[in-house]
Amino acid sequence: MTQLPFPIAAEPSADLAEKGRKLLTGQVEFLKGVVAMDGLPPADRMEVCFAGRSNVGKSSLINALTGRKAIARTSNTPGRTQEINYFTAGDSHYLVDLPGYGFAKAPIPIVERWQRLLKAYLSGRATLRRAFLLVDMRHGVKPVDAEIMKLLNNSAVTFQVVLTKADKLSKAAQDQTLEQVRSALAKHPAAYPEIVVTSSESGDGIPTLRAIIADLT
Repeated sequence: MTQLPFPIAAEPSADLAEKGRKLLTGQVEFLKGVVAMDGLPPADRMEVCFAGRSNVGKSSLINALTGRKAIARTSNTPGRTQEINYFTAGDSHYLVDLPGYGFAKAPIPIVERWQRLLKAYLSGRATLRRAFLLVDMRHGVKPVDAEIMKLLNNSAVTFQVVLTKADKLSKAAQDQTLEQVRSALAKHPAAYPEIVVTSSESGDGIPTLRAIIADLT
């Protein structure tokens, strides 16, 4: 049987799942919101970041990963998160929540400032181990997602697609989205060759994503 390109990430072993659970649901705290590069915390530990279009479910995913109800603020207003939000996971990891992109309702000067900050962060953070690019499974990869993928390629940042809101789709519709996403990822050399399918509501894929983060070195 031929292996599909960009397969869905396998469920972790029990030991790795437990390692991820302990890391992500242990001592996780909000550290600070950053609006300029000189406000970044010391690069003294590995970090992973979460990027995605506005309302892709980024805050809900971070809440699900950490087992908290509101460690990351959720909003129905696109563009509400205007900062790079840093969270500590124990003393070994930073979790970084990037501003949502695709700011339909944000003023142009604010959009331009966020974009400059995003580009500076992605290209200048040596401790960034992986970017998790969230894509709404109901919509697949949009042109604005492809632009971020190009930016990640140019910044030499490995990124892994995390499909959100999988519970909203039938299996057939999920397969259709997966085909579209795989086709889009084939154009990007920085794309990690596995996709994570998640639902913050049902918890599907959450142990897998925790384990991936905990296993990064």
